[in-house]
Amino acid sequence: MKKPSFENIANLFLKNFFQGLVIIGPIGLTIFVIWYIVSAIDNLVPSLAKQIPGLVFVSTILFTAILGYLGNKFVVGRFFFDTMDSLLEKTPGVKHIYTPTKDVMSSFVGDKKKFNDPVWVKTNENPEIWRIGFLTQKEMSDVEKHNYVAVYLPHSYAISGWVIVTEEKNIKPVVGMTAASAMKFAVSGGVAGFHSDENIFKAPE
Repeated sequence: MKKPSFENIANLFLKNFFQGLVIIGPIGLTIFVIWYIVSAIDNLVPSLAKQIPGLVFVSTILFTAILGYLGNKFVVGRFFFDTMDSLLEKTPGVKHIYTPTKDVMSSFVGDKKKFNDPVWVKTNENPEIWRIGFLTQKEMSDVEKHNYVAVYLPHSYAISGWVIVTEEKNIKPVVGMTAASAMKFAVSGGVAGFHSDENIFKAPE
């Protein structure tokens, strides 16, 4: 039996080491981000956080959920939050912070989320190139762009993106993929499969 060479042992070690990074990296990063968020919220009331770690975080989550429930289910709550919303949107200076923040957050979560209409967009004719994006404006006639639409194109491995205005004929609806799967597919650079539980990339044996 041939004795394994140092090079073979080193290659095997490196292969297993990098495979270990693939496994532990996402887990470690997820734990770090969660711990950072919990700690940051807890430190809003340092004295209480020292006595009962996590209490401020849990209280904040519960308080936010209660506000959302009251704002949606009760007329008085809806009236109060609508009044606050109108006031903040009309306050000079404040409206430039409040309105964009509200629009961005409501685009991702809530009943009025915008990124729920995935489409294929032709970005080049020859050679023919298609990108995946999200239809955000179905018509642009208000700005003299008839038969044009606005599409948001997310960047891969980032939370940023950019908007293009293109002719309606250049888009096609995405079939066989949910909005969440389409976003995952785009942000992962195509590594995530067309279904939420499917990956195109598999580590070599």
